[in-house]
Amino acid sequence: MAITGNGSLTFSLSIFVISAAFLLKVTGATGSAEIMSVEGQNLGTDNVSVVEGETATISCRVKNNDDSVIQLLNPNRQTIYFRDVRPLKDSRFQLVNFSDNELRVSLSNVSLSDEGRYVCQLYTDPPQEAYADITVLVPPGLPLMESREEVVSEGNETELTCTAMDGKPAPTIRWMKGEQDLTGESEVEETYNKMFTVSSRVSFTVAKEDDGEPVSCIIDHPAVKDLRAQRHLEVMYKPEVKIVVEFPEGLTREGDNLELSCIAEGKPHPHQISWLRVDDDVPSHAVITGSDLFIENLNKSYNGTYRCVAANAVGQAYDDYILFVYDSRAGDGKQQKLDHAVIGGVVAVVMFAILCALIVLGRYFARHKGTYFTHEAKGADDAADADTAIINAEGGHNNTDEKKEYYI
Repeated sequence: MAITGNGSLTFSLSIFVISAAFLLKVTGATGSAEIMSVEGQNLGTDNVSVVEGETATISCRVKNNDDSVIQLLNPNRQTIYFRDVRPLKDSRFQLVNFSDNELRVSLSNVSLSDEGRYVCQLYTDPPQEAYADITVLVPPGLPLMESREEVVSEGNETELTCTAMDGKPAPTIRWMKGEQDLTGESEVEETYNKMFTVSSRVSFTVAKEDDGEPVSCIIDHPAVKDLRAQRHLEVMYKPEVKIVVEFPEGLTREGDNLELSCIAEGKPHPHQISWLRVDDDVPSHAVITGSDLFIENLNKSYNGTYRCVAANAVGQAYDDYILFVYDSRAGDGKQQKLDHAVIGGVVAVVMFAILCALIVLGRYFARHKGTYFTHEAKGADDAADADTAIINAEGGHNNTDEKKEYYI
């Protein structure tokens, strides 16, 4: 026990006195005292992970506390807080809450040197301790992404590397091409003070569809989110060739003119486009202008396969057009279809008209079948009997030559 010149006790003596006060129980009028063990008190705390430069909070919690003293010690077992008093001269430690059931302390601007095991201590008999491990997380720097070649030709393999430096714990690296996951190979190197550098390498074969596709190197680390590097693939590929018939539409007939256009796209753009006739020469009077082929006054001797060939630095490709010249009297396929449709329509109308005429005539004949007119009975209506009627009938039997009958 240390005593200053003016007789005041040091802080260590105060701790001892307070500790002794809570460990002694005075009983009876005799003033006798005995040391009692404290039962039913539970001390607890939690581990803490904190990003470098941020704030960590340590909580020492007591269940069923009977006014026993709580204190917090650093990894070197130096007292940070004794109850609500801070003996340690480090202003980064601040009291957040103090009560009979909790001592909560914050540590701001955390650095790697603050990492370690902190001790919550409860002055019981025997003393209780609980341990809070502070883990300091250090985010890695921005990833560095490199490619073995800036430009790659289709069908070849490319290789990319990605490096994440000085992270704690060691970061993991994932690869993606567009929305597709890629599998890379990683190497982990411990540098200093539990810091790690991770490098990952990925390789794959490219196609022309990969041109412009983004490849991403994604860093997974508990101290940072959405950390990535990205670059777009530049893929060279041979031309794609297509022949388009500009004229004529439909059949090619003798005497017609033929105009073909060759469309070629590639990377780099095709530097050469040429026309040839497979197994024969192009007609002598054919005109080739750039990517266009023009042949006038076609005849059947021009039949054959005409090929457009396009080339660039990656390779060459072609497309074929088969020419078949029809007789000059051959109708256009589309017009023939149209003529057949017109003829069919006319025949249908005629048949319908005939059918309607037959129906009308049939109804007319049905109404006048067996009908005739005679003058034999004229004057018989006023006769008194049958004999008189016969006598009075105009003409009687003697005028049979004047009788007229009408029938149809």
